[in-house]
Formats: sequence, structure tokens, C-alpha cells
Amino acid sequence: MGYEGKEEMIMVERRKPRVMCLHGFRTSGEIMKTQIGKWPKSVFDKLDLVFVDAPFASRGKSAVEGIFEPPYYEWFQFDNGTMEYWNFDECVEFIEECMVKHGPFDGLMGFSQGGILSAGLPGLQAKALALTKVPKIKFVIILAGAKFVVPTAADNAFSSPVDIPSLHFLGETDYIKPRGIKLLESFVGPIVIHHPQGHTVPRLDEKNLGILENFIEKIQGQISGNKPTSEKEENREKAQNTILLSEGIVSS
Repeated sequence: MGYEGKEEMIMVERRKPRVMCLHGFRTSGEIMKTQIGKWPKSVFDKLDLVFVDAPFASRGKSAVEGIFEPPYYEWFQFDNGTMEYWNFDECVEFIEECMVKHGPFDGLMGFSQGGILSAGLPGLQAKALALTKVPKIKFVIILAGAKFVVPTAADNAFSSPVDIPSLHFLGETDYIKPRGIKLLESFVGPIVIHHPQGHTVPRLDEKNLGILENFIEKIQGQISGNKPTSEKEENREKAQNTILLSEGIVSS
């Protein structure tokens, strides 16, 4: 068969990106699972999510007491007086152990303290300061996140631009929003979802759902070796993949 005037398309089966989910301060993996459970099923059909509990039991009152049942956990501790982290290295080692045990993982998704970790770990990994036993983190989804406040940790994580796909949720009334905006400067080409709520995992309106699903689809294409090279090719790919999905040929 000749190729003149024809195009040959090789479809690569798309797999769900495997994502480690890092919960907020003094909550838990189960709580985070409930928090994002308000999102449409179409999101979860595209992601393979693994929720883990932080390594340290809560050392104080949780902000979600009375809303979510215990137990509660925290990833590390911060001393406002000395501007130092406690148990930070142990926390990172624990995350690496979980990634070895339950991986390989493609990306991270984190909320609040988990979002701060999700934002900082790729830069630490790029400098071989963390997660040296696991594959490179390919993308991050950061909800109500920020940079590390300890200067040494921030310098180690963000002295160079973080050049991986990133999606950032910014709440209009979130107290951490200014730090979340500052975090955007450390990523190459960050995608942002704005929502009107505060320090929470928001529900998704039609616009923001589209932004999230488009981000996931691009990640699926990249990890499947099927990255589109143009808008036209991307639209063609989406249409073809929809046909194959309806025929039960490609898993979602």
C-alpha cells in the first residue's frame, strides 16, 4: 500500500497514571480519599490513585476533628521559633519506601502539607537529594500547596526550575494562596485551577473539570509514548481513542 496522500496511525494503549496521594496535616489517606471523592467518576476512571498515611501520629489537635474520624497523621513538624523542620528526612525516606513497595509511580498528588511535599520532592529528586531508589516523578497535582518555608529545604528543592507538568489548585479565600502563587514561579509552564473556596479540596465546575481532565489526558499520552505533536494531531488522537474506548479495545 502506498503512503502518498495517506497517514498511518499507530495507537498505543493508554494506561492510567499511578499516583501517590499525600494527605494534609493531621488528617489521613482515608480522609483525603473522601475529600477528593466529591470529584466526578470520570476523573477516577483515568487515574490509579494510592492513598498512604503519613509516618507520624498527630501531635496535637486536628482541624478536621468533628468532621472526619481519627486516626490523624502528620508528615513532619515545623518549629516556628527555630525555623526548622523535625523528622523531615525520616518523612522523605518513608515516602520513598512506600514508592518502592507500592510503585512504580508516575506522579504525586498532595493537599496542604502533602501539597508542599509534592511540590518540593521533584526538585530534590533531580539533585539526587531524595527518592534516588525510584523512577523520576513525571508530574504533580498540587492542592493548596506552597514552597518549603525552611530556607535550606527551599533552596535545595527550587534553586532550579522544576521542569515537569504541574497542575495547581488555588482557592480564592485560602490563607495559603499567596504562597501558592509564589510556588508557580518555580515550575515550568504550570497549569492553574482557580476556585472560589478556601483551604479545602474543591468541587469541580465544568470549566475546572475540563482543565483537570485535559491535564490527565496529556499525562496519559506522555507515559504511554503517545505524546501529540500538534493541536490537530491531539484532536485526532482524542477522537480515535474515544472510538476505541466505545468498542472496548482500550482501557480507560
